[in-house]
Amino acid sequence: MKILLMKDVYKLGRAGDVKKVADGYGRNFLLPQGYAVLATVGALRQVERIKEAATKKRAVLNQEMGAVAEVVNNVAVGFASKAGETGKLYGSVTSQDIADAIKAKTGVEIKRQQIELQPIRNLGEYKAQIRLTMDLIPVVRVFVYREGESNPADAETKTTEE
Repeated sequence: MKILLMKDVYKLGRAGDVKKVADGYGRNFLLPQGYAVLATVGALRQVERIKEAATKKRAVLNQEMGAVAEVVNNVAVGFASKAGETGKLYGSVTSQDIADAIKAKTGVEIKRQQIELQPIRNLGEYKAQIRLTMDLIPVVRVFVYREGESNPADAETKTTEE
């Protein structure tokens, strides 16, 4: 099925792009949500107008979210966790845990769906990308350490402030 995107769709394309997608994806998700329309001759005549409007909207959104991106970028959060001898956790650190830690540390509310990271199941340092817009993707450092040890995120924060 050929569709014309009306809005930016993550991992598919930007508004105004003509894409070929699976019939079910187009019919059951993109068309009902208003993200796309069928790529008919009449719709294809409107491509330039759609691209211009989307560019303006994207610029305004990036400007608004720029301040949030600066606050969140390179924030270090730490999680104390019980782990076995090999460093494997007895649970996991999820994107919801990371979102809660960012809110506690910076006061900025991030949805768990915006955090791109698989659940963490081992000790160590990880980088989580936060998808604010298609263009703004700040990175957060996540430290998972054994209970009873010092928090590496606190040490990281002190060295960057000095």
